[in-house]
Parts: sequence; C-alpha cells; structure tokens
Amino acid sequence: MVARRTFIKAASLTAFAAGTAALSILQSHAQQAPNSTGDGAAKLKSPPNACDCHHHIYDADRFPLAPTPGLPPPTHASVSEYRLLQKRIGTTRNVVVQPRNYGIDNAVTLDALAQFKGNARGIAVVRPTVTDAELKRFDAAGVRGIRFTIGNPKNRVVEPEMIEPLAKRIADLGWHIQFNMEGHQVIELADVLRRLPVPMVFDHLGNPTLPAGIDDPSHAIIRGLIDKGRTWVKLSGAYSNSKIGPPAYPEATRTAQAFVRAAPERLVWGSDWPHPTEAENNKPNDALLFDLLSVWVPDEAVRNRILVSNPEALYGFPKTI
Repeated sequence: MVARRTFIKAASLTAFAAGTAALSILQSHAQQAPNSTGDGAAKLKSPPNACDCHHHIYDADRFPLAPTPGLPPPTHASVSEYRLLQKRIGTTRNVVVQPRNYGIDNAVTLDALAQFKGNARGIAVVRPTVTDAELKRFDAAGVRGIRFTIGNPKNRVVEPEMIEPLAKRIADLGWHIQFNMEGHQVIELADVLRRLPVPMVFDHLGNPTLPAGIDDPSHAIIRGLIDKGRTWVKLSGAYSNSKIGPPAYPEATRTAQAFVRAAPERLVWGSDWPHPTEAENNKPNDALLFDLLSVWVPDEAVRNRILVSNPEALYGFPKTI
C-alpha cells in the first residue's frame, strides 16, 4: 500500500509538472506585447507566410522623434517588441509603414527592414525633392511604395498637390501610393485618383464617413477604382471605423464584409500596431482584431488569399508553394 501511494503521488507530481510546463510553453507564445491590450494568443490560426501589411516602428532611443502636434506618438515600438506581437497573432511577414511622426526621415523604417532580413517590405514618406538615387536606395532596401497621410491638415508631412508629381517619379520602380485620408477627401480628389499612373492602396477600409459607412459616396469611388484593377484596400483600423467599438466593431465589420464580397483579390490585412491614433491607456486587443478576420472573411480559402497570396502580389514577397 505504501509503495502504491508513493507511486500515485509521484505520478501526480509528474502530471502536474508536465501540465505546468505545457502552460509555460503556451504562455511563452502568447505574451504581452507593448502597445496592445491583453496577452492571449489569437484564436484564429494563421496560415504559413501570413502577412501583417500595416504596422509602424518607433524607436525613440535610436531615432529621436521631432515634436509634432496632436496625440503624442509611441516612443517604444521597436522591432523586438513587434516580434512579440507576431507571436500573439501568428503572422511571419510584415510591411513597415513610415510613421508620420518621423516626417521624411525614413531611417527608422529602413533600419527596421534591415533587421527583418528580407522578410519585410516598407512604405516610405517622401516629398518631390527626393532624389532618384534615394529612391533606388529605398527600393533596394525593400521599400515598395510611398504614403500620403493627409487627413488632418495641421499634421501633414506631404500635401495633396504632391501626389501626381511623385506618382510619375515612382512609376518606373513599380511602386504604389498608399493613402490615409478621410472619406470626404476621397471625394474631393476623385479625379486625381482616377488618372494616377500607379497602383493605389487605401488604408483602414478607406475611412468612409460615419455613420454612413458603405453608403458614403467615397466607398463607391474606391469600389470604382478597384474595378479598374489597380487599387487595393487594407482591412485594418477597425477602431477608427466604428463608434460602437469592441468586440464586434459593427460599422467596420459592415464595410469590411462589403469589400470582401466585392473584391477579395484586392484586399490585404494590417494590424496598425502600435496604434498611434489611440491613447496609451486605450490600445486595442490585437488578438481580438486578428480574430475579427473570421467574421469579416469567414471562408478560409479567401482569408488565406488575403493574408498570403495578395501580399505576395502587391509587395513582391516570394510566392508560397
């Protein structure tokens, strides 16, 4: 009996230790990432080579930030910290988007691309004064487009009148222009957008005016541009496209689902980490944002296309076999 009790006790301790070890392994793969709420892993399983097509890097210790109006930007959102986010959501490829707060000094983004060792692509911010040599250097580093953030006139680094001159400069590189603008600006610039000689990518569901959402005229304009075959939309920014908010973000969900029904071949997904438009005490749950894809794109094959095949086409990642 003593031997039997000893055996049971030893077996129980072994099982407890194994369970604790398993829990420790799970926790190591689902840990807190800075600038994100929660520490649980996403429930949605990410396919191999899934790409987060929209995030930023801030590294104030190595690349000081100039004072800018508005909400203070994150100061610590480094490559190593972003990799913690990748563990939570399961993506392995990524697109580093130059933050507005660094202006046209793209050093932080180029440094990040070097750290990702070919597994990332970049989006730069430039003005017409950029030299051809600089553009070629950016291209060699992995940059595949330039961004215009023009929503708030007080915070602009680039102006709308720079769109067409720069489009002509980047056309031969095969780059695209990425737009972060409000719905009313899409309407105001519709004629310019229709005659651009390069592909276009619209951030954050196109930012249609709320509560209209897909009934806003800007949505129809973007749909028309998509139908011409050279325009893409990022399934990102749920929190900036919903007044109701988490967990369902219903207004953003309605817009995302409309795009998925219309043109899944022209969509990519992005986290928008470290969520620079959100206050430090109001960061979203990135696992929840990734899990929203199961609602926005319920078909697994279509979802995998948005996460893998479409980024390969748009950013030139090696094709998944």
